[in-house]
Amino acid sequence: MASASVFPREEAALFDEAELNPQEDGAINRLTHPYVAFFHVFFRSAAIATYLFCGWFSDSFVTSFVFVVLLLSADFWTVKNITGRLLAGLRWWNYVDDDGVSHWVFESKKGENYSAVLNPHETRIFWMALAICPVVWAFFFVVALFGLKLKWLLLVFIALVLNGANLYGFVKCNFGTGAKLGTTTSNFLKNEMLKNAVNIMKSSSSSSSQHAGMNRSNVV
Repeated sequence: MASASVFPREEAALFDEAELNPQEDGAINRLTHPYVAFFHVFFRSAAIATYLFCGWFSDSFVTSFVFVVLLLSADFWTVKNITGRLLAGLRWWNYVDDDGVSHWVFESKKGENYSAVLNPHETRIFWMALAICPVVWAFFFVVALFGLKLKWLLLVFIALVLNGANLYGFVKCNFGTGAKLGTTTSNFLKNEMLKNAVNIMKSSSSSSSQHAGMNRSNVV
């Protein structure tokens, strides 16, 4: 089945202004959607905590597996459909047209009022939780792999897939097409290389001047 990626240039109509309200005076210092922010962190934190401490309450691997997968599934759906839209103004989704072509849509609400509409504290919470949890699961994957815990390795792999899918989708929503993301990365690397080259030239020129000064002193 063929697939295509769609990046809407205009603001998607699915972002309701009644949900993404502009900030009032002083509202920037508090969370606009506290319950949404709570559940954004709760489900993924609960999945990690259950994975770590499930052995304290049950010796059954199946029970632990089911609970962790349920929490991961709830987190995946909540982040993909609710918290990403309300906390960061981003959403990604998929649909199949009449010709059987699968379309991946990456939506981003970045209009003129983008900074006023979204709460920066909520956006920071969204990205921190979105980025940190896959790193934690990657660490668990390495531990399970070297510990030869194959049944737990399957569970961690599922967690990595679900967490990684949301991370990839929202990063693509935020940066746009892969070409734009690649251009941004390329420009960053070019700037860093240029800075390093300038620093090397400055250090070499300063060392050369110092060496020349020492030679003059020796001649005198």
